Amino acid sequence: MISRIDLRGDALPEGSALRDLLPRAEFDVEAALEKVRPICEDVHHRGTAALIEYAERFDGVTLDRVRVPEKALVEALEQLDPQVRAALEESVRRARTVHRAQRRDAHTTQVVPGGTVTEKWVPVERVGLYAPGGRSVYPSSVIMNAVPAQEAGVESIALASPPQKEFGGLPHPTILAACALLGVDEVYAVGGAQAVAMFAYGTSGPDGCAPANMVTGPGNVWVAAAKRYFTGRIGIDTEAGPTEIAVLADATADPAHVAADLISQAEHDPLAAAVLVTDSPELADAVERELEPQIAATKHVDDRIVPALSGKQSAIVLVDGIEEGLRVVDAYGAEHLEIQTADAPAVADRVRNAGAIFVGPWAPVSLGDYCAGSNHVLPTGGCACHSSGLSVQSFLRGIHIVDYTREALADVAHHVVTLANAEDLPAHGAAVKARFAGGEPDRQVAGGEPDKHVAGGEPDRHVAGGEPDKHSDWKVPPSK
Repeated sequence: MISRIDLRGDALPEGSALRDLLPRAEFDVEAALEKVRPICEDVHHRGTAALIEYAERFDGVTLDRVRVPEKALVEALEQLDPQVRAALEESVRRARTVHRAQRRDAHTTQVVPGGTVTEKWVPVERVGLYAPGGRSVYPSSVIMNAVPAQEAGVESIALASPPQKEFGGLPHPTILAACALLGVDEVYAVGGAQAVAMFAYGTSGPDGCAPANMVTGPGNVWVAAAKRYFTGRIGIDTEAGPTEIAVLADATADPAHVAADLISQAEHDPLAAAVLVTDSPELADAVERELEPQIAATKHVDDRIVPALSGKQSAIVLVDGIEEGLRVVDAYGAEHLEIQTADAPAVADRVRNAGAIFVGPWAPVSLGDYCAGSNHVLPTGGCACHSSGLSVQSFLRGIHIVDYTREALADVAHHVVTLANAEDLPAHGAAVKARFAGGEPDRQVAGGEPDKHVAGGEPDRHVAGGEPDKHSDWKVPPSK
């Protein structure tokens, strides 16, 4: 059911050559981009009318409005199964505990006497969150997106999720209940690329949606393509691809645990990736034996799990040892990485590339999906080598505040002028000289004539040969 890649015996290649040996799902965002472009521009020009038309075309529902009435949110929470509500509340509590600790305070550094640089952190003003609604319902994704935005101090939060035919054109009631639980009362029954376009451009009218500064949340390839289309106009979290799990395990791992964890991610999507990296052929054999009965005992077998595990994106990778295994998982850069080895904490501490790391036998990925307190919106497709998962930081902007006195500027002014001249940007230097007008320069230039330039906004005079004055030892004139 799951293929094997044997990397034992030979020295592992470096960099991209090693990455190319590892399995990966095909996820062609660029091809999807051409298909979502006209959808996005149609939303730009026709607004809510286009959203209603696409709901009928793609979701099979006829809507007269896309804004979800607040009454529907209240009713969804009132009618929610008490056990589900309790689980969601605990998930929110733990997520708030972790994300509240990520808040950042302003910090002032005194560079020199009289010269400071302060970095303050300002939340984006408005974000649009996306909660998928295709093969599964994901109230957990509502939590994972809304909580860090709220803890960052974002003032305006809206959420979109696809309309569901079986629920009268509203998003899934558990999605609505999660929104109500979190106090997110601006919700739209809009899915796919058109939801991203709605947030990027905004729509007008009584049912209109104000433009957002940023859009976050997982989705299918069409959502990812729309995010790419609008990058630069809005901020995004990531172009989320199919989910991934990698397990680095040795002979001490329980094959039943490993098999269960591979299956747990495979049930998301037929493109989901499940990768086991191990130095134990015996463990590999035992995991394969475990897969069959565990798969038989669950659901989503034929439409998701079997295609995912048998696809080219999934494999058991055999290596010579844990050292080689670490190189492989770093090259792979998994969204979720489990470490099931002897001395798992020490091994986990050496990992450089992963969206989230789950240490030991009692920290399965499923825990992180719901109730660990960590965030499950994570980089996929190897992007963990340069990107992070969603956090409070994702919704904050660092702004530097520069505050210098006259004396502090005077102390460094000649260096600023020198560097401005070195880059052939004399007006940069003149902007400093202008602040110290009235003094005489201190050096002679070509032909024995003094440099007549004194600061005050005047351009540097041209000297010998018509070349600009390149001297770099300008000094601040004395104060009058």
